[in-house]
Amino acid sequence: MRLEQRHEVDAVRIKRERRRATGSVIHPLVVVAHMDQLQYDREGERAVLTLDNPESKNALSVEMARGIREAMDDVADSDARCVVLQGAPEAFCAGGDIESMLQAVGSDADLGTLVEEIGGPVNRTVQDIYRCSVPTIAKVDGPAYGAGASLAVACDLVLASERATFSFGFQKIGLSVDSGTSYLLPRLVGENTANRLVLTDDVVDAEEALDLGIAQRLYPTETFDERAEEVIEPIATGATVALSNSKSLIQNGLDRSIDEAIDHEIESLQEVFQTQDFAEGVSAFMSDRDPEFQGE
Repeated sequence: MRLEQRHEVDAVRIKRERRRATGSVIHPLVVVAHMDQLQYDREGERAVLTLDNPESKNALSVEMARGIREAMDDVADSDARCVVLQGAPEAFCAGGDIESMLQAVGSDADLGTLVEEIGGPVNRTVQDIYRCSVPTIAKVDGPAYGAGASLAVACDLVLASERATFSFGFQKIGLSVDSGTSYLLPRLVGENTANRLVLTDDVVDAEEALDLGIAQRLYPTETFDERAEEVIEPIATGATVALSNSKSLIQNGLDRSIDEAIDHEIESLQEVFQTQDFAEGVSAFMSDRDPEFQGE
């Protein structure tokens, strides 16, 4: 295990131990914050982030990106067991806030400063979502373009409605890809398909997204919320340590040899064997009943 990865694992363990010591409890519905352009709610075991700027189809502004980063910092220090990312009705996220970009082009500020002030928070937001220690789920009900598409696929699962569409290209506004697209997209669809999607600005409909692996579930628009809940609820109430460790193992697996992957899996099992959820899972299996995991 690389030193930085060990530090990340140790930090997660410390947070779990702190939560056990304080006896923190998740209430059925806790509204943590309602920021401008972003709603951040706690619903039972899950943290729900709703991009909320319908006039711009939830375009990812610097302000919204900073709000997401603050929310993700809170999630990291909380006992949330999964994160759900969604958009206000009929859109997920139409990409970066072009109006802010146009205003910036006319600014007298240093170019490097402008790129960091505009692109920095957006790009770091994708990193925060991807690196989240608990499972992340994107509910895409409408367009997810540019940075919005990257934000979706940075999540562990993408649930799409029939009206969901995805576009990863930036060439129509004369920009190269950003927001982690060059890292995330080839890992999902392969290099050649990633090139096609980026160089042509092709818009991918929901069925093609499912076929390509951009989305993992596709549901009718009229029953989208109910069907998505069938996936979200078992994760939100699942064996959190095991799920989080599995997520981390899969994310890092592409960069490891089979020997390294197995070594890390064994190390994970040594941790998971000590959890209350593992004991509950074994007990439930032996008693032929459904387990009641507590996330510990």
